[in-house]
Amino acid sequence: MEISKDDLAATVGYLDDFVATRRGVEVWVEEPTNFNRPSIVLIAYDGEWTRRVVPSTRWGHQFAEERQLASYDAGVVSYPQRMRDWNRRSKG
Repeated sequence: MEISKDDLAATVGYLDDFVATRRGVEVWVEEPTNFNRPSIVLIAYDGEWTRRVVPSTRWGHQFAEERQLASYDAGVVSYPQRMRDWNRRSKG
């Protein structure tokens, strides 16, 4: 299932806003599975994060490169401890 142009524009706007309003953002690109489409996870320096479906893993890496953000393959590089710490703090 493809992402519509309107949905993709909204996704890019949301992700760009996340990058612009947080420090130290890095990108983890997630491969598609039988159950999920390709996605990217943006993680800020404090561990705050967001995930969005994207057209392809290539698109995810290109998004990061165009914004001069580090990007990683989520299946190769684990999510950082700061993300787990943020999740734990946010549950309270």
